[in-house]
Amino acid sequence: MTTSLTASHPALAAIHDYPSADNPSSFLAVSEGNSYFQLPDHPGLIVYRRTGRFLVQLGGPFAPTGSYRELLEAFRSTAREQGLGLVGVQLQRYDAQLYADAGFTVNQVGASWARSLSTFSLAGTKFMQLRNKISRAKRAGLDVVEVHDDAVFPRLREIDRLWLRDKGEQTRELEYLVGRYGDRMQPHRRMFVGFIDGDPVGYISYSPVYGNRPGWMHDLSRRVPSRIPGIMEAINVAAVETFRAEEVAWLHFGFTPFTGLHDDHEMPGHDVGFRRFMELLWAHGEAVYPAQSQLAYKQKWAPDLLLPEYVAFDGPASVAGFAHIFRASNAF
Repeated sequence: MTTSLTASHPALAAIHDYPSADNPSSFLAVSEGNSYFQLPDHPGLIVYRRTGRFLVQLGGPFAPTGSYRELLEAFRSTAREQGLGLVGVQLQRYDAQLYADAGFTVNQVGASWARSLSTFSLAGTKFMQLRNKISRAKRAGLDVVEVHDDAVFPRLREIDRLWLRDKGEQTRELEYLVGRYGDRMQPHRRMFVGFIDGDPVGYISYSPVYGNRPGWMHDLSRRVPSRIPGIMEAINVAAVETFRAEEVAWLHFGFTPFTGLHDDHEMPGHDVGFRRFMELLWAHGEAVYPAQSQLAYKQKWAPDLLLPEYVAFDGPASVAGFAHIFRASNAF
């Protein structure tokens, strides 16, 4: 049985109640446009989108242990009965091991990064350049505010428009594996905005993270094209200071494909050729996804946790199946 988004929003309950895989990106499950696979008398669900002849699954089943395998096998059977390929992305190591045991071809596809906040500090020479950039933004008049009123969102949409235009005519608005703001799940998120002379010049949206490493995920972030350095860094520092005052344990920076690849992370039976393809995209795949620049920003904050993330194919690893992940994300 498949369902679309409903008023009760089963995905929100599932990611909160069944964080079995501790997926820091689980809040993406509630995005509009997702579909959900469920079984009668089996708690939990699977999040997916159909694109072309593939079902693209987000994470593993958000379900208790007792119904995890039943959901996976039923979803797999449904895809096969419909003549559709099945590929899952952003699986955590827990998921990856179960998928490999079930006969999927599982490869590391990247990593997510996180920083524990209990000991976080910008003191020391390691953060000197970061502190200098933040100081320059503040000297330019930057004021960072956590906003709770969606009246500012139309002005943030203008930042989105300028940001996309600056990236080039071919740049598309990503979705599915990237968060959003302003929908009916907005009350669960937090939004920090930087203003100069009363005008918004950048923002960072933070999504909740559940499970064993609870906290917030640095999600969607945009800024107006500007020569003023340190705008995004200053916004994030303001959020971190707020979170630390609230005794939040973790700041997650989310998934970056092609990063953190290591032999020790791979599953038995992984595809060696696909692993080389991931390494090639890390080195030369900026046009597919700017992984190196994304990782450089995250490393500014000295993350102390790397979580390998995986892609799983029902059958051999395939470039076509992998490409449908990016199609589902509106990358092309």
